[in-house]
Amino acid sequence: MRKTIRRMSAALLTVCSLLLSVILMLGNTMPEQFSVVSGYDFKLNGAVRVSTDKAEMQSPKPVAKLSPGSSYPASLNLFGVFPIKEVTVKVVDTTMVVPCGNPFGIKMFTDGVLVVGMSDVDTADGPKNPAKSAGMKVGDVLVMIDGKSVNTTDQVANIIEKAGSKTMSFRIRRDNIIFEMRFRCVKSVNENCWKAGLWVRDSSAGIGTLTFYVPGSNVFAGLGHAICDVDTGEILPLATGEVVPARIYSVVKGLSGEPGELRGGFEGGTLGKLTINSETGIYGTLKRTPISGEPVPVAMKQQVKTGAAKIMATINGVTPQLYDIRIDQVRYNDSSPTRNMVIIITDELLLDKTGGIIQGMSGSPIIQDGRLVGAVTHVFVNDPTRGFAIFAENMLKTANTVQLQQKSPAA
Repeated sequence: MRKTIRRMSAALLTVCSLLLSVILMLGNTMPEQFSVVSGYDFKLNGAVRVSTDKAEMQSPKPVAKLSPGSSYPASLNLFGVFPIKEVTVKVVDTTMVVPCGNPFGIKMFTDGVLVVGMSDVDTADGPKNPAKSAGMKVGDVLVMIDGKSVNTTDQVANIIEKAGSKTMSFRIRRDNIIFEMRFRCVKSVNENCWKAGLWVRDSSAGIGTLTFYVPGSNVFAGLGHAICDVDTGEILPLATGEVVPARIYSVVKGLSGEPGELRGGFEGGTLGKLTINSETGIYGTLKRTPISGEPVPVAMKQQVKTGAAKIMATINGVTPQLYDIRIDQVRYNDSSPTRNMVIIITDELLLDKTGGIIQGMSGSPIIQDGRLVGAVTHVFVNDPTRGFAIFAENMLKTANTVQLQQKSPAA
């Protein structure tokens, strides 16, 4: 009897420990704030239940009828019993967008130049690296030299060459902090020119997939992730940029350990202006719409569910097609805003042509239950049939900042 009691106590203790671990994990991963479209109740899929009793008592009308701009508290509970955390629910308007899925070309120039490498200079006194010795680091953005703005590698080289052995002032941006450093450059014996001992990059170009545009304002969103430097992984600081039409000519099929890619080229003309390069994608305004289609509502993250969905992607020419996928996981964690879903390609035609998700498909919109729920962002290198996707809600938040810029007097 005592052995049975001890076993039951041990089992109960294990269950309680597991339950506590799950509650703590959910509390850490659930965001502090959710948005809900006016007219809808706030609900979550799965074992987490929502209680809004306090809000119901404080409000003169049901929370589902609160007007946009309102907010109310809600409690999250595991199985409706075990408290997880308190969150704020913000009521918003329905936003209608046109999903795209077509390829577009990206041309961008940096705000300053990005330091992508350091290398010693072969001087008459041996190898030296003045920039590194002064404290400059890979990932820094060089914005000004001796009071002159620099946005290209040629500008950097020319200013350094003209200064020669003089002490120079370099203005650096690092982690959004701007500071100055001063040092003298050195002369390369082999190349017979003055150098700082650093490598910089000033522009980028490539092809991606347009995710959506907002009718009326023509604000667009694409890629679902930032344009980063290939060497440092740092987000390239945008000064100016444009998006242009593009066409897909061929496909390199993805294999385990070998990501595939869409191969294409830019076409004539311009589609619009690129204004933001951020963690959640690239954004700007269109001069002309690249695709016509029926607007659909943007889903809030809690409206996304595991199960069947479709992506719009272009693997040949300029016209997107719908392909079947399955949303395997939905993650609410705000700490990784571009990896909110795990998706699996299930469409046999797409698998036959591409092997799954390949480079150039980033930004392909995901449609579920008549709503835009997200966009493809990353592929699993060892399994190209699987990848990550971002919530459309996350992209919409950044797109809204472009619309605010349009309305501001400075715009």
